[in-house]
Amino acid sequence: MVKIESPATSKKTVTIPKELLVGKRHLTKDEILILEKNLNHNEDETWNNFYVSDEKDGFDPNLIHLSFFSGFIILGKLRNVTLSYNDLHLECGIRRSRISNLLTGDDVVIRNVFYMDNYRLGSRVILFNIQEICCTNHSKFGNGILKKGEPEDHRIWLGIANENDGRAVLPFESMIPADAYLWSHYRDDAELLNRFVELTEYGNTKELDTYGFIDDDAVVKNSNIIKDSKIGKAAYIKGAFKLKNITVLSSEEEVSQIGEGVEMVNGILGYGSRVFYQAIAVRFVIGRNCQIKYGARLLNSVLGDNSTISCCEVLNNLIFPFHEQHHNSSFLIATTIMGQSNIASGATIGSNHNSRSPDGEIFAKRGFWPGLCSDFKHNSRFASFALLSKGSYQHELDILYPFSLVSPSTNGEEAITIIPAWWFMYDMFAITRNNGKFKKRDKRKTKVQYIETDPLAPDTMQEIMTALDRIIHFTAGYLQKMNDECMEGATTAEEVFKRAKDFLHQNPDADFTYFDAVCQKKYGAIVAKPVKAYKTYRKIVKYYATRTLMEFCKELNVDKLTLELVNKIREYPLYTEWENVGGQIIPSEKIQELFGLIKAKKINNWEEVHAFYKDCENAYKEHKVRHALYLLELLYTRPIEEFSTDLYRNITDDVSICATDIYTSSLQSRKKDYSDYYRNMTYRNKEEMEAVIGPLSENEFLKQLKKDTSVFINDIKVIFEGLIK
Repeated sequence: MVKIESPATSKKTVTIPKELLVGKRHLTKDEILILEKNLNHNEDETWNNFYVSDEKDGFDPNLIHLSFFSGFIILGKLRNVTLSYNDLHLECGIRRSRISNLLTGDDVVIRNVFYMDNYRLGSRVILFNIQEICCTNHSKFGNGILKKGEPEDHRIWLGIANENDGRAVLPFESMIPADAYLWSHYRDDAELLNRFVELTEYGNTKELDTYGFIDDDAVVKNSNIIKDSKIGKAAYIKGAFKLKNITVLSSEEEVSQIGEGVEMVNGILGYGSRVFYQAIAVRFVIGRNCQIKYGARLLNSVLGDNSTISCCEVLNNLIFPFHEQHHNSSFLIATTIMGQSNIASGATIGSNHNSRSPDGEIFAKRGFWPGLCSDFKHNSRFASFALLSKGSYQHELDILYPFSLVSPSTNGEEAITIIPAWWFMYDMFAITRNNGKFKKRDKRKTKVQYIETDPLAPDTMQEIMTALDRIIHFTAGYLQKMNDECMEGATTAEEVFKRAKDFLHQNPDADFTYFDAVCQKKYGAIVAKPVKAYKTYRKIVKYYATRTLMEFCKELNVDKLTLELVNKIREYPLYTEWENVGGQIIPSEKIQELFGLIKAKKINNWEEVHAFYKDCENAYKEHKVRHALYLLELLYTRPIEEFSTDLYRNITDDVSICATDIYTSSLQSRKKDYSDYYRNMTYRNKEEMEAVIGPLSENEFLKQLKKDTSVFINDIKVIFEGLIK
């Protein structure tokens, strides 16, 4: 209800902090006369509420016209200079505006701001054509904190990963997906959850003394409502519809932008991010170098760095860095997507629950790629780099094979089909290109957290090792069912497992399928090409382990791995379980160590948590090389000191072949685009095709891969020479 106040009752007594008046003075009588002559009005007829710079020539009253002032007004230098941004050129000063309780830096433009209250501006700020810009004294700027006297239900929560708010987290200015992941996915520890709230409240005085802030060189023009907002340096806002209770992080190096028709409420926009063209974001944290555009709707979600969301609807999600979703027909709800993902047009991931309440969720590790017009049922889980073929998946899925291709059943009432290691067997170009592709897309100037972009890393190797055991287990079941002679006399589980493993090694051309009931509820899955997948998985693990050992040697400027170096590697702690924490691969034991430090109050704010991530990053190479040695020894079931000359030769040959295969497969994958009849038929000739898509010989990725492969194969020939007796 609108209240009517008399002029007497509407006046407020404002106490001005003394530090704000350093270097300021009251107006002179002549200056007041000029201001009134220019049709300016002040609620305080004495103009004693008005302070200006006391520097010589620091204030020109002729630059203020047709404006109304109340509360306190404290201006920095105001000189007859022009500010320019692109093709906008405006003289400094205040014109046709209604302002109360304002503090500015030097040389600002405030023009056609029809209502402005309780804001502080930096220097060289442009405010042009704004309907309303104001700030309450209890604003939180999108942070999940409370002010003095506020009830708990006033706190802003983000209901990420699940629609029922059972994984809700509090947003804060420095939040990254790693923080949201730990908070939302370790819900069984009440003490830890309480400490997360305390970490978020750290530094909050709870005083009702907040004010809006727009930092140096920011430009806000042609916008409607800006309320309870903090806007960073050099930010550019044009044509925004409504910005309320938000923080816009921006700097000269990472400029953030908000464009036409945008509505953003209760959230935090990261450095260097851009939101355009009628996009809507409510209850959000958006990371660095992200784009939200073309009518996209982002609600109750955390979006990782270097991501793009366009046209689509994204609700109740935790999304790690490098997420791509560009299509108006795609829908994502109640998921944890662990990055490097691509959601195709028509993909409907959500609102297909299997319970009487909307409490289902989907958990997809990095590299998740559902095909066109795919839909899934909650709850479902996907291993890393799972590629889902176009189709309707009518039942819950648990895809346990990384780098696999999954195909739906034809009628929804039969087994799905899974080809493990499909990426390595049939599209090596795409998977090999991923690392370089994501590194190029990483435009962050400040990298708060290390993001692992290599598809081959401890997390995916861990999944591959689990998949290898699974293939052996089901192969054993198949051989027993077929009464294969290799199983004769095998009585113990260990012997059965060993016989199946030997069969896979000795019969590389065997062709059969097996049934894995866990991968799809009710109808299970047919796993195709398991022998080829087994061989490919092992080859990739050997390649990864050897490459990691080679990288370790290069760091030390040595060519060969020696027993002394092996002993040095053994001194590093061995971690066999790893987690993708916001894009950074961290040993699970280190996560538990972090939780212990938080609960013991040795870590008391989120900046200290981020410092812990940095410590893990600094030790990552050591932890990774120790894990690589462990993998190599696990593959051959013996310490590396006991490897024979033939075994070393086998590893060298396999890894060299793998490296060569990676290049040749990548080349062939891309070459198809130049030789396929249907790819060529739209071009009149080869010259036109190359003019459009570029010549194959000039593909920078393939040229670099060829060079790197040649160096790698030369290096692999000597890496184990120091261990051969």
